[in-house]
Amino acid sequence: PAHDPKLAAPPEAPQTTELAVIPPVVERGPKAEPPGAEVPAEIAPADWPLLQRKVASCQDCRLCETRTQTVFGRGNPQARWMLIGEAPGENEDKQGLPFVGRAGQLLDNMLAAAGLERDQDVYIANVLKCRPPGNRNPAPDEIAACNGYLLQQIRHVQPVLIVALGRFAAQTLLETEDSISKLRGKAHRYQGVPLVVSYHPAYLLRNQPDKAKAWQDLLLAREIYRQAGG
Repeated sequence: PAHDPKLAAPPEAPQTTELAVIPPVVERGPKAEPPGAEVPAEIAPADWPLLQRKVASCQDCRLCETRTQTVFGRGNPQARWMLIGEAPGENEDKQGLPFVGRAGQLLDNMLAAAGLERDQDVYIANVLKCRPPGNRNPAPDEIAACNGYLLQQIRHVQPVLIVALGRFAAQTLLETEDSISKLRGKAHRYQGVPLVVSYHPAYLLRNQPDKAKAWQDLLLAREIYRQAGG
């Protein structure tokens, strides 16, 4: 419900923010491939429906045995912002969509406060396309099995900016074991695309004080997007 204080987004920020020039911190070459599974050769970057079917029928790891359905993504595949989370939860597994329920509502509110509409201005996906049982942490081999699909999604969307939501998303994309606290507040790059790290909305529901930090991350992302010509 809109009156729930736990879901309320921060107030609208000023139109300008005084942020220093932001140098890239982590750079991956434009031809670099993520570790793990290779991109299936028969899937062309532009063949979105084929990629969706491949994900829906995927049996590359043990998560296919326990999922209700795969969770491909949602939003505008031609959006200039791409948000990447960690893995589907129970609600996502049931509905086949990422970021639903209270965490999704919080994300929607924060995007709206930043002037973004979820279904038009951003595309949202997860590192994993299947829910780990009991919402446990993703295993390395499970992340590796999905890497090819995520890379194809990024290639298709061609975002101007990527926002990694949560530790596993950030560590997977940046190939690091650094904590969220070390990765936040900086401009990283993934295959030449600016990338900002922030907390997962589900974490923010459990840790209310960090919502202010997440709002600052979103303001940083908006400023980097503007500097990139967005």
